[in-house]
Amino acid sequence: MTQKAPNNGWWRGGVIYQIYPRSFQDSNGDGIGDLPGITQRLEHIAALGADAIWLSPFFKSPMKDFGYDVSDYCDVDPMFGTLDDFKALVQRAHALGLKVMIDQVLSHCSDQHPWFTESRASRDNPKADWFVWADARHDGTPPNNWLSVFGGSAWQWDTRRRQYYLHNFLSSQPDLNFHNPAVQDALLAAVEFWLELGVDGYRLDAINFCFHDAALRDNPGRGAPLIEDPTAPSSNPYSWQHHRYDKSQPEALGFLRRLRSLVDRYDDTTMVGEIGDEAGLTMVADYTGGSDKLHMAYCFTLLGAAHDAPFLHATIQQFHQVAGDGWPCWALSNHDVARVATRWGGEHPDPRLLRLAAAFQLSLRGTVCLYQGEELGLPEATIAFEDLQDPYGISMWPEFKGRDGCRTPMPWAADAPHAGFSTGERSWLPVPPEHRPLAVDRQQADAGSLLSFFKQLLHWRREQPALVHGELHLRPVDAQVLAFERHHSAQRVLCAFNFSDTPATLARPEGWSQARALDGSGLSGAHVEGDTLVFEPWGGLFLQA
Repeated sequence: MTQKAPNNGWWRGGVIYQIYPRSFQDSNGDGIGDLPGITQRLEHIAALGADAIWLSPFFKSPMKDFGYDVSDYCDVDPMFGTLDDFKALVQRAHALGLKVMIDQVLSHCSDQHPWFTESRASRDNPKADWFVWADARHDGTPPNNWLSVFGGSAWQWDTRRRQYYLHNFLSSQPDLNFHNPAVQDALLAAVEFWLELGVDGYRLDAINFCFHDAALRDNPGRGAPLIEDPTAPSSNPYSWQHHRYDKSQPEALGFLRRLRSLVDRYDDTTMVGEIGDEAGLTMVADYTGGSDKLHMAYCFTLLGAAHDAPFLHATIQQFHQVAGDGWPCWALSNHDVARVATRWGGEHPDPRLLRLAAAFQLSLRGTVCLYQGEELGLPEATIAFEDLQDPYGISMWPEFKGRDGCRTPMPWAADAPHAGFSTGERSWLPVPPEHRPLAVDRQQADAGSLLSFFKQLLHWRREQPALVHGELHLRPVDAQVLAFERHHSAQRVLCAFNFSDTPATLARPEGWSQARALDGSGLSGAHVEGDTLVFEPWGGLFLQA
């Protein structure tokens, strides 16, 4: 067996800052963010108090799905720069004390990847079975009822081979055949390429899509979903199936073990897997249990609209019931969902809610993932149809407007062209006017801003071992107040949050009679009166026993 390299576990309880490269900083005036632009802005992330950055894909790609359709796993798309630019980014990040994680899309690639070009050429070439090919039914229809996340059948007819190929996303994103060991070997070589360049970890996109049912059995139907599925809106027929056979197959665990064995050869590395599935929390246990698969799994549960105290209590309780020793990565926003300010706060989000949400997220047991602009409280942008770029939104308009609303450029300077994102004539997505007053330069100058609160909260949290490393014990469910205890070594902390827009009270829990306020977080809106915790709307507090 290959000997494991040392791992200091920085990721356990760490804070990862997600960067969407197209929208972070444009350095050359073409209206699209790039790697040199990210390097210029790394000090912002270090000053915020994050431990690592996660870069969404920057690999060579025709950009049909904005980089999640890779045509070369081992090169940078010229749109974003060069390999030397990436090396400079890693060097600068490490100098600032930031780890660098990159987004690996392993389940599928672009139809312009040389592997697929060869595979589709004939049924007997060396890569003929590197993708998922299947014959048509007798009547010419697809081999089964599997659907694409982006709408329609998951099968695309190819006239060269006179067969269908599988695509769980766009038809230009053919699925790789992980049942073929040579495919696994090639992808592991690509992973190793970036490890050799100094990356500290991976975010694995749609990792539960890697394997399909080899027998191609039909998925069972579920009818119109009664509640919104975090993986697809109810207006999308994808959510009308139980995805039993097109993803989340047991063979994936074997590949994850191979992947972990490779990553473990490099010092202080980590992997977080994106698991988009109806049974997402349960799968965290499968994918992260033990120490031979993923280090942690990316949880979708908090990426919906629900955020009242009973829902949050149930989410934490379910995770602890099913995940065993699995380790979660909690996110409230990302590049695929509406921004949390709007999703939880509505058209005019209460600033107190945004502070409470951040304090709650940073108090959970697990790793925290922040999405660029979340520290500014950016609301979801409204994008006119003619400005849409996202193929998902274009095809599902108007019931689903796609993902462009959370992907607009980062506002750095309120009064600058394109809010300081670009010096070019036009940016790839427009900067919403409502984002300008929330720009970094304005909030840096305001001690009472959300950005200032985030900085204070993140730096304060680093000094609280119970919040970074401690166990979590839920207090009884309450209609308004979510409360739980964190403890590690000699420190015990009670975390209590009023997730409602009306005042609330909570009896001081037994064993906390001598507890005092744990100051320094910046969170406000609650205090202790005798044996009662008193909360203003969206108020919260930390007590230390």
